[in-house]
Amino acid sequence: MAFRTADGVRLSAWLIPARNGAAVVLLPGAGCTRTAVMPQAAVLARHGYGALLVDTRGHGRSAGHAMDFGWWGDQDPAAAVWFLARQPGIQAGQIAVLGESMGAEQALAAMGSDPRIRAVVAEGATGQQLADHGWPHDITGIIDRGMEWVQYTTAGLLSGAPRPMSIRDAIRAAAPRPVLIIAGGVVASEPVAARWFQAASPATVQVWVVPHAGHTQALTTAARAWEAHVIGFLNAALETHR
Repeated sequence: MAFRTADGVRLSAWLIPARNGAAVVLLPGAGCTRTAVMPQAAVLARHGYGALLVDTRGHGRSAGHAMDFGWWGDQDPAAAVWFLARQPGIQAGQIAVLGESMGAEQALAAMGSDPRIRAVVAEGATGQQLADHGWPHDITGIIDRGMEWVQYTTAGLLSGAPRPMSIRDAIRAAAPRPVLIIAGGVVASEPVAARWFQAASPATVQVWVVPHAGHTQALTTAARAWEAHVIGFLNAALETHR
């Protein structure tokens, strides 16, 4: 199946119907396709959740040009939510987004401008622009920020993609809607970034650092714990208890 974004890009997706009235958009990371989030979708489906597995623009069978910082993220998730909300069996206000890596950053940024997204699960998010990086402040950090400024500025000019809302601003704008950020315990930047994002709205953001997990490897590393954390979070956020 397929649907179009507001700017006319055709996105391809797979849909697993909902059995509990709620559904989740799944966004893979940069360079990945919807097949990468099939394990997460299987867990969701086992608990009755519908799942829309999306090839973001420029990936898999979707049209458009890829932008690996995810700056088209506002438009792609918005179109996915629009499509999902019109499927039978989905109750109003019962849609969440689960993203991995770039998809996690897209989900967080999109949540700030799209009130239809009732909750976000974001794994492996570290930021998609300079405004998302508030650490460190030593000489190495200053040099890194200078290099990142050049990198992000160049990417924006070459791609023509619109710069999204910063993740911290999006989290603040989305409150009181809840967020679960999952960080790999062996990836030094992920727990730091997760706490930085959480500080934007401590009352609405949960952080789960998964010991021994690499980037987006929480489900592989700790399957039962991942299922308990994510399903428990979604049940509470979407008020589903089936």
